[in-house]
Order: sequence, then C-alpha cells, then structure tokens
Amino acid sequence: MARRATNNPRQVRTKDCGCTKCITEYPPEQYGERKKRRDCIGRWQARFRDQDGRQRGPHFDTFTEAQAALDKARSEVRAGTYQDPQRGAIPVAAWYEVWWPTQEKKGAVTTRNRKLSAWRVHVEPKWGRRKLNSITWIEVQDWITNDVKGRATQLKALELLRQMMKAAKKDQRITIDPTEDVEVSAPTAKHPDDMRPPTAQQVNLIRAHMKPYYHPVVVFAEETGMRWGEYTGLRMAHIDLDAATVKVKEVLTEDNGKLRRKPAPKTAAGFRTVPLTAAAVEAAKTMIWCHNPSSRESDPEDEDELLEMHTEELIFRGPEGGLLTRHNFRRQWIPAIQAAGIARKVRNPETKRLEWWPRVHDLRHVFASRLKDAGVPEKDVQVIMGHERGGKVTWLYQHAGPDLVEEVRSALAGGARALRAVS
Repeated sequence: MARRATNNPRQVRTKDCGCTKCITEYPPEQYGERKKRRDCIGRWQARFRDQDGRQRGPHFDTFTEAQAALDKARSEVRAGTYQDPQRGAIPVAAWYEVWWPTQEKKGAVTTRNRKLSAWRVHVEPKWGRRKLNSITWIEVQDWITNDVKGRATQLKALELLRQMMKAAKKDQRITIDPTEDVEVSAPTAKHPDDMRPPTAQQVNLIRAHMKPYYHPVVVFAEETGMRWGEYTGLRMAHIDLDAATVKVKEVLTEDNGKLRRKPAPKTAAGFRTVPLTAAAVEAAKTMIWCHNPSSRESDPEDEDELLEMHTEELIFRGPEGGLLTRHNFRRQWIPAIQAAGIARKVRNPETKRLEWWPRVHDLRHVFASRLKDAGVPEKDVQVIMGHERGGKVTWLYQHAGPDLVEEVRSALAGGARALRAVS
C-alpha cells in the first residue's frame, strides 16, 4: 500500500511572503526585497485524485480549511459521489448550449417555441452570465417574485430554469438545485361577476349583431363546448353527420403569431367524441354547404403535410375560404357584444390589462353550465369537455346560476329565526 504524503495539505510558497522558505524559493535578488517574517502567509493546497485518477489541488486560506476539504473529497471519491466544482463553474448560457440540443426535439413545436421565448426574454438576460454553481435559492425566489410579472409568465420562466438546473444536477455539475421549492405568485381571485359566462339570451343577442356568415360558428361553439382550436381545426373526415358526433383528433394553435396544425389536442383527455345537438348539426351543414370541404384526411404527423394547413379539408373557415383566425373573429365579436349592450372591460389581475367581457372562450363556459343545470354527472362532463380530472370542470367552467342569491335568500327565509341581543 502506497504511503500517504506527510505534507498534504501543503503550504504554497509565494513571492509576496518574507518567511525563510519563501525567500529561499523566491530569492530577493530576483523577486525583490520583502520584510522578513516568521510565519508564512501562503495558501494551503489539498491534493487528491478523483474517480478518473486525475490529480486535484484546490487552494484554501488556512490549513484547517484545506484539511477538512481534503477529508471530505477523499470520502466522496471512495463513495463515488465526488463532483468536480469546475464542472459547475460553466456559465448558464454555455450550459444552455449543451442542454438545449437534448430538448429541441421533445414535445410539440409550440412547447419548444414557448421555451425558446422564456429563455430569450427572461432566463438569459438574468442568468446567462452567471455560473451554474453560483446561483442561490434566495436569488431565484427574488427574481420570480419581483422581476417576472404575471403568474403564467412566472410558471413558464421558472419551468425552463428548473429543467436546466435538474439536468445540471443529474450531470453532476451542481449538488443543490437552487430552483427547488421556489414558489410563484398565488392565483389572483376574481369576482364571480367577472367570471360568470353570458346567459343564453345574451348569446342570442351577440349572434344577432354579427354578420350572418358567423352565426353557425357561434352556434357550434355554444352547442359543443369545444375549444377554439378544436372547432376551427375540425376537418370533414372527423365529423359524422348521420351519427351526430365529432371526433376531436387535432387542433389549430397559434404560435408566435402563426397558425400551426397540431397533431394532438391539449391533453390526452382531449382525444374524445363529442355528441352534436340538432342545432350543432345544422350549423356544421351550413358551413359544409358554403365550402364543400374535402373528406380526404391528410396526415398531420407527416413533415411535408405540416408545411400545409390543407384548408380544403376544414369545415369552419373565413368568408374568403381561408383559415378562420382568432384575430379576425374578434373583429366581429367585440362590436357585436358592444352593440348587444353587454360588453364591459375587466382588468386582468395578473397582467393588469383591460380585457373585453364576454370572451369567445366563454361559450365553452356556457356549455358546461348548461350540462350542470341539466344534471349531467361531473364525470361525464369531464369526458365531453376533454379534461383529465372532473374537479377542474366544476371550479373552472361550471358557474352558479343568476338566481342563486334569491334562491339562497328564499331558502333561509323559510327557516329564519328572530335574532336577539346578548350581553
């Protein structure tokens, strides 16, 4: 067994010290005169070999620190847990260049573009020049709390940084993930009046003030509860008018201002069969009569097909036969809700922006509330609306009726008791 060095840790000689050993190592004639001193001021070097057999020699200010670090490093090498601190000294921007190629082919195109946006706008400007192992938990929490505005933006920025740090930890570049247990802002509560969807009468008013061409779109959305990207991306091959059903297989989604054909719904639960009412069937037939869509089913998974939207297969289109975009539809929707006398501006508590109520998406809320009032079980509502858990449907989409206050007051009045003062 090889002997362990007796001068490890060893003190490193320096040109600035005037002790006997440093003067011997660095003569005054060559390196200048120094004031003589008894004790050396040089740093201490702790030498050991890592798992790969490479010698390491970090420096410390005192012998005690060097000895403690040496004992710890030897124990970690024996246990196979030693991590080279230099691996974590890489800047975050350089680590991103190493990490991103392992991610850029994962998930949908829209997901990747969202991560790229979060990197360019939020993560890189703040952390790009910092070393991985220099970032602390309190710094990340302060960044999320005070620099990143809006809960949704906080979630996206933190998700990207967290994925990068988890990968760095797995790659043995850092020992502690500084994003662990970092919290984003709590959801801001909205008043029920700001969340309640329009009534059926109000939807009729809105539709009456829109151009007749768009009436079938509003009717179909109200009667099916489908998401905007699901019915604007509905293809002739996916609707069965005889069975009065629609199979949700793909969607249109907006990404950086461009529409993309996404070969899967929002979640796995989005793959579903939606029953059509007589009104929804008539709405679909009207649009089919207008555009005579092709029943051919192009493959959204084909890279060549992805380059084309194959608008000729779509049922719901713009008046000129092109894609029905959210922007163009809002140009019809907002004047209609204003003319109907129900429009109001609601301030988004997270973004602080003023938004028009009701939104086109509120037609989905109208549908869910109708199912609730009809007594449809929550589990069935979950399936029809394409949600992974029923509870979310209850608190997100199903709203109390407009007569709730009077119903509660009447119920309480029946069993009311006189109040008396007590001392």
